[in-house]
Amino acid sequence: MNPNKCGPAAMATEQSELDRRLLQLARACRRAGLRVTHQRLEVFRALAASQEHPDAETIYERVRQRVPTMSRDTVYRTLCMLERQGLISRVEVLCERARFDSDPTPHHHVVCTGCGKVGDFRSEHLDRFRVPGELKSWGRVDALHAELRGTCAECLARARGRRPRD
Repeated sequence: MNPNKCGPAAMATEQSELDRRLLQLARACRRAGLRVTHQRLEVFRALAASQEHPDAETIYERVRQRVPTMSRDTVYRTLCMLERQGLISRVEVLCERARFDSDPTPHHHVVCTGCGKVGDFRSEHLDRFRVPGELKSWGRVDALHAELRGTCAECLARARGRRPRD
């Protein structure tokens, strides 16, 4: 849940978005000839319920709270399957473990080089990017994903010894 959004309406909106993503997962599994298992749903639920782009270990710990018998191997294999099906994407953050993103819509990431926080953003300008002619001989470009790196407001404020602005 997003701590900046509270109240019944915001919680209902986030729940309906999670339900929509779970339905999308079930449809994609069926199209690929894969069973819609409780384990797959739980791994996806733990990822889709988070805005922080968690790593596999964090997802494993969250799933274990709901399903204590879930194995680490099942979580890792499920994440690989979800990535192969295009339902999640891997976000590489500097020298950290790979983290995952359950939002399949076109968007980009901004990464704090101080604390490692990852945020999403959308940009019509970047989405209209034209592939340079020099790359035509390389082959076909199917997607663009930009990753901006910098220092988040919290890290900047901490460096100045102040609290971040809201």
